[in-house]
Amino acid sequence: MRTEISDLDQLRAATDLRGAVLTGLDLTGEDVRGPLDGALFLGCLLSPALQRRAEAAGALTFPAIPDVPYDVYRTRLYTPAELFAGFDPTTPASYADTPDARIYRHSRRLGKHPDPLHALAERLHDHAITEALDEVLTGKPVAVMGGHALGRDSAGYRAAVDLGVALGRAGLTVLTGGGPGAMEAVPLGVRLADGGDVADVLGRISAAPGFGGDDESIGRWLAAFPTDLPSGPAPRTIGIPTWFYGHEPPNPACELHAKYFANSVREEGLLTVATGGIVYTPGKAGTVQEVFQDFCQNYYGSVGPAAPMVFLGKDFWLNEVPAAPLVQQLARGRDAERWIVVTDDVEEALAMLQEYQEG
Repeated sequence: MRTEISDLDQLRAATDLRGAVLTGLDLTGEDVRGPLDGALFLGCLLSPALQRRAEAAGALTFPAIPDVPYDVYRTRLYTPAELFAGFDPTTPASYADTPDARIYRHSRRLGKHPDPLHALAERLHDHAITEALDEVLTGKPVAVMGGHALGRDSAGYRAAVDLGVALGRAGLTVLTGGGPGAMEAVPLGVRLADGGDVADVLGRISAAPGFGGDDESIGRWLAAFPTDLPSGPAPRTIGIPTWFYGHEPPNPACELHAKYFANSVREEGLLTVATGGIVYTPGKAGTVQEVFQDFCQNYYGSVGPAAPMVFLGKDFWLNEVPAAPLVQQLARGRDAERWIVVTDDVEEALAMLQEYQEG
């Protein structure tokens, strides 16, 4: 496994850089000693002498890519404060000046098929995000899927908050798609699980139940969200959104965001890292797609043992959008069968998730 070095203290402590990955370092003034065979320099600044040594040792150097509004070689996930830096709640239209909005506009200008330089930059960024996500996740995280259109003033949003409270009190790390609606409500509940007045918070944010297609509307939605939510020493709420759907900003309820350019990478990745199972709340086509992507992984065991699939909302999943019966039929006689439940009872859902955590 390659040694990864992203700060100068790590570098100075290293005695052998063969095969190492060095990211985002200014090495122009550093006395870099030791062999460099097979090293990989990502976005580093090298002195001419070090560049010659690296080339002679067969090391590879990928320079910083200019004129992109994001760090191609970043080594950590995003925080909401980082994505929304520069936002002024008293001036909602200032959302347009945030890194999140600027990166989305940049990606839109490039279109679906960016030139090779920018395509490479996006792929390198997304790879870095996957690496950073792997470093953060521990145990068996549980994902919650559901509709993005739930207004903050709706009964469905409140139900998703209550689900989040229950998951938080159970001590689970919760992943969502990182957007609005259920994807915001669940992590909000997780963060209120150890203290916080749910009714008070919902009353405050219901002043901006949703947003339209302009920056000012998004800014009002963002400004209504409380900035004093409790956080623990380790992140319990992680969003995995995408700039492919950048017209929907990442929600401020998640403590961290693994935000991608490629929706396909993000979508498959979210399902794969949810090793503790997935709770499906009512949703439309996107949620149904996730159901069958997840079940395919469970059916074939392609990413590990079959994990729980919890369909929360019996009438919805059995009658309105009858995905659950098909999944149950396909799972008969396979390991996945015992880990599928269709229920209206959050406690029944938690019982299955906790049984799997303990197994």
